[in-house]
Amino acid sequence: MSDSDKSTDELAGSEQPFVQHLMELRDRLLYGVIGLAVCMAILAIWPGPGGLIDLIAVPIRAHMPPDAKLIAIGVFSPFFVPLKVLAMAALLMSLPWWMYQIWAFVAPGLYSHEKRFAVPLIIVGSLLAYVGIAFVQFFVLDKMFGFIQQFTPKSVAATPDIASYVEAILSLYLAFGLAFQVPIVVVLLVKMNMVTVKQLKEFRGYFIVVAFVVAAVVTPPDVVSQLALALPMCLLYEFGIWGAMWFAKSTKAPEEEASSDAA
Repeated sequence: MSDSDKSTDELAGSEQPFVQHLMELRDRLLYGVIGLAVCMAILAIWPGPGGLIDLIAVPIRAHMPPDAKLIAIGVFSPFFVPLKVLAMAALLMSLPWWMYQIWAFVAPGLYSHEKRFAVPLIIVGSLLAYVGIAFVQFFVLDKMFGFIQQFTPKSVAATPDIASYVEAILSLYLAFGLAFQVPIVVVLLVKMNMVTVKQLKEFRGYFIVVAFVVAAVVTPPDVVSQLALALPMCLLYEFGIWGAMWFAKSTKAPEEEASSDAA
């Protein structure tokens, strides 16, 4: 880098001691925890832990007898299960706040063109996580339980345990929330020059196999939930390729834009 480049470096003089970075990280984590606590307090007041349980139980209760209810086998399940659901809902509610804390921590060390690249990814990543969880709640669970209930003998009363039910759906929320980040991962791989768009297109057929293998591992052993995860992953992979091409053009560094113009 020449002397003129150094003099115009955006980050020149912005270096901080390692201890100061740790203090900044501590503060950001503290702010995130405070935001999580506030969201838990709000949700505890309305709709309350019971209301959250009723909401997430809607898909399975639609396929149970009219008077049937979920049961609590464990001694402490009536207390710990609603608390777990409350914490998970508060974490989802505070996700944008956590994303902002991450952004505020790393932003001082980014150039302007890198900030233009990071902000949309943070926003889109949060939205994709919400879309994945909503997809589970309003589509996957209903279809999955409808498929499973078809194999329940008439002599068997399907009254699932609330603890196992919550554990199952929370794992699905996590799996779909992460799986819907496929476009973000694809864009990052291209942006960091680990792969090219051409290589991603050539890998398309292999990714379909990977998507179905992942769906078979992380979802229950029913074809409905596996297809519901694998097919969106394949579609999101295509969106990721398109997004990578767009980001590569719109977030170039100034020197890259100058060299491309000269060429």
